[in-house]
Amino acid sequence: MTLLAAQVDEACDFLRERWPVRPQVGIILGTGLGGFASEIEVEQSWPYDQVPHFPTSTAVGHRGHLCCGRVMDMPLITMEGRFHLYEGYSPQQITLPVRVMHRLGIELLIVSNASGGLHPNLRVGDIVVIDGHINCMFANPLIGLNDPIYGPRFPDMSRPYDPALIEQSLAIARRHEFRASPGTYVSVVGPNYETRAEYRFYRKLGGDVIGMSTVPEVIVAAQLGLKVLAISTVTNVCRPDCLTETDGHEVVAAAAAAESKLHVIVREILGNMNPRRARL
Repeated sequence: MTLLAAQVDEACDFLRERWPVRPQVGIILGTGLGGFASEIEVEQSWPYDQVPHFPTSTAVGHRGHLCCGRVMDMPLITMEGRFHLYEGYSPQQITLPVRVMHRLGIELLIVSNASGGLHPNLRVGDIVVIDGHINCMFANPLIGLNDPIYGPRFPDMSRPYDPALIEQSLAIARRHEFRASPGTYVSVVGPNYETRAEYRFYRKLGGDVIGMSTVPEVIVAAQLGLKVLAISTVTNVCRPDCLTETDGHEVVAAAAAAESKLHVIVREILGNMNPRRARL
């Protein structure tokens, strides 16, 4: 057994002893978006430092709790905050929770993040449903010894984000009359924000939004064969020719202000998975 497999087993044993339920969905809540936890009928919750081998979240706006419970009677497990490369963790450490949630039984991973808007049509508060990504972190959680229990050595990445869930999310936004569009997410290490020249570069690469997370988790989810829905909230616009200063606390505040849109999308996606409960 590899060290990674042993760590996943230990974390799963801890969680199953205290919450013997198979979750259908795993949710990772990003910067300023932790309020979705209020939607959950909580059955168990732990700070990350109580769960074996989970790192500690140090990012602004990340509560750092693992929450187990139900939404519309659907069992799910939710990360209130995530881990980042810029915190000093390895790609394997920051993606271990995805492997744990998969081992517990999830079939769908929903990921949220706050991002800078590279596309000139994006405004603060807009929602981007991620349909592709560009990994500029120059790091990959699959580097190293491959354990076949987690999937193929060379996983396909032609559709890491589920097309049907993307279309459903955009349709939900149209019904509720708020701005949402599909887009490409550029992931960088951070923690500094980008220069004018870098914003121009990432836009020329084809990026619509930019952030410091998500891609490592999605790579692991793709290897595990999980469906993925990733939703990004635009918290600042990245206009190289009229660039203003970006502040982490302002990013958190902007994400929180747009959080209700995320709630609408996630609740309806979960309702579509459980139509009987959605009609109650």
